[in-house]
Amino acid sequence: MADFFRSFLPLENPIGFGAADYLELLLAALMVALALVWRPRIEPRLRKLAGRTFWSMALLAALPVALRLLLLPHHPAPTPDVYDEFSHLLVADTLRHFRLANPMLPMRQFFETFFVLQQPSYSSIYPLGQGMVLALGWSIFGHPWAGVLLAAAAFCPLCYWMLRGWTSPAWSLAGAALAIMEFGPLNPWMNSYWGGMPAAAAGCLVFGALPRLRRGRRKDAVLLGVGLAIHLLTRPYESIFLLLAVIAFFLPDLRRRAEWRTLGEAALVAACVVMPAIALTLAQNKQVTGSWTTLPYTISQYQYGVPTSLTLQANPAPHLSLTPQQQLDYRMQTSFRPAHGETLRTFLERLEYRVRYYRFYFLPPLYLALLAFLTALREYRFAWVAFTLALFALGTNLFPAFQVHYIAAATCLFALVSVAGLERISRWSLRGRPVGLEIAGIIFFLCAAHFLFWYGVHLFEPSEISQDMRPYGTWDGINHGNPERRIAVNRQLADIPGKLLVFVRYSPLHIFQEEWVWNAADIEGARVVWARDLGVDQDQELVRAWPRRQALLFEPDARPMRITPYAP
Repeated sequence: MADFFRSFLPLENPIGFGAADYLELLLAALMVALALVWRPRIEPRLRKLAGRTFWSMALLAALPVALRLLLLPHHPAPTPDVYDEFSHLLVADTLRHFRLANPMLPMRQFFETFFVLQQPSYSSIYPLGQGMVLALGWSIFGHPWAGVLLAAAAFCPLCYWMLRGWTSPAWSLAGAALAIMEFGPLNPWMNSYWGGMPAAAAGCLVFGALPRLRRGRRKDAVLLGVGLAIHLLTRPYESIFLLLAVIAFFLPDLRRRAEWRTLGEAALVAACVVMPAIALTLAQNKQVTGSWTTLPYTISQYQYGVPTSLTLQANPAPHLSLTPQQQLDYRMQTSFRPAHGETLRTFLERLEYRVRYYRFYFLPPLYLALLAFLTALREYRFAWVAFTLALFALGTNLFPAFQVHYIAAATCLFALVSVAGLERISRWSLRGRPVGLEIAGIIFFLCAAHFLFWYGVHLFEPSEISQDMRPYGTWDGINHGNPERRIAVNRQLADIPGKLLVFVRYSPLHIFQEEWVWNAADIEGARVVWARDLGVDQDQELVRAWPRRQALLFEPDARPMRITPYAP
């Protein structure tokens, strides 16, 4: 079976199709055929459902969570593995102790790690938003991943609500269904603790409130403020672009004096709603850094510096085991200080390189809808959508690193681009005969076939065909499984009774991204404390400080990894 599928490798045929692509097309053809047969019965019911806001939003909230929970037997709750995830979890753990920062640790040199300050407080460098979501799920359901599921349950119905302000109920429901396919159970945002969903939900509130504000209702201004506040707590830097986009949306209205009072009242209400988020941010700054106006991230840059392309040249050893493509990714992501006179060139190179990341927001069949959307740019509102997406792209390009959740607030705008493009395709006619609706339906069902195919692969994980097809998945966040090494180590430590002090000893050629030293907010009360191996003399000081903990030595670069009693 495996040899059969390998014969379909995309590089082995001229059109670049692999086995998965052929099977998806076959599945899509079957779905289109069934849809044509059942369309007279299904379409009226879906249109009726789309017009019922409450029931549509309830269904859209439950569906992505239910689909992900069905995968738990083979894909359990994700185990954190990336250092950003651990830093966000530290925020959540700190909040669960009813504080914004943790006291500075004694002998803090043992606990240095990525994206965590050791002085003037022991705290994450990240803002509160993602941590608040994780803390909410952690406190209610006993696991931080529950917060991720709650955020997903908020984003999908809010995406439908946002689209209702821009298009018809039926197309809004179709767009929300696409959002589940793209950003639902198989998406990295739903299968990690890194973020994405809270900022995406905030963007839905902001961009959904904008067209409704012209009605002069105060509750829409409140929702606008709530969206801005959540985004400020989640992505403070990108909130600048979000605010600029809001201002640009109302520029045509400023020419009419009659609109000034309505817009002024809405701006005042939204500002009042945002104020608590600003106060909370200032309070976190004060607790973490000792200054109301100094961000924790700024302190981190001052203490540890900013990664640059020079880091790779000066420290080649950590990257010896990276492939050439991974080294290119690292250089492009971290080049921040170009040589004099090369700023513009570096900016453009970085922008060109990052275009590939925007595939995250479109399933392949929706590229046709993207082309059709270009015909809508004659309307100011859709030209504004394109301007906002460009604003986020150019603004985040000023930052040395990029992850797709940096522009998560614009997620619903990408959904709007897809829906608006499909809506225009649905109006096409050939020789006076309307054919556009069928073409739009085929594109939609191609997306559905893509999602159902890969969801089925993960749902029936033990089967032979599932195992054979998994290597061909390229964009599903769940496809890479859990970090098996970390899970295995956690299980081994769980079998050792009592409180543990684990010294981590790296080899000289250790890949620095693979960090193991992570600790809870209450490090004294934690069952397992991770510490860096700093040599016998210094290690003994930490052992004497915690005499009731069993000291262990963990060597992650050994083959195989080993945990042994610490013996100087």
